[in-house]
Amino acid sequence: MLKGIPKILSPELLKVLCEMGHSDRIVLADGNFPAESMGKNAIVIRADGHGTCELLDAILKVFPLDTYVEKPVSLMEVMKGDTVETPIWKDYERIVSDADTRGADAIGTIERFAFYEQAKTAYAIIATGESALYANVMLQKGVVTD
Repeated sequence: MLKGIPKILSPELLKVLCEMGHSDRIVLADGNFPAESMGKNAIVIRADGHGTCELLDAILKVFPLDTYVEKPVSLMEVMKGDTVETPIWKDYERIVSDADTRGADAIGTIERFAFYEQAKTAYAIIATGESALYANVMLQKGVVTD
């Protein structure tokens, strides 16, 4: 065990976060996301039983967001005509605001199928047990400056 590291971050996930370089992306996938098929060229980490909020909060304690892009946090847009509500996005805004001075301005959305295409090129995908719909979030890594 280590001091100061959130316990939810497994050794495998910590290793991946450390290996990632500037501009690499990681996806926190909800329980409906096709993590294994999208992650054929990525590292897929199972985090069944954990939600995206608790993982996002823990990851952002050790993971710098990219300051060279306008929106280093990307959410999957709700499909046109879909009436699904996304209250979890408010939780994401709060978590990102606690970790990054840009707050909600660091968060953007990507059309569903474009999100899938970007996920295929991510360094890693974390398959969570999150049951909220449209709860997928992609993070782009920045540079550690201190």
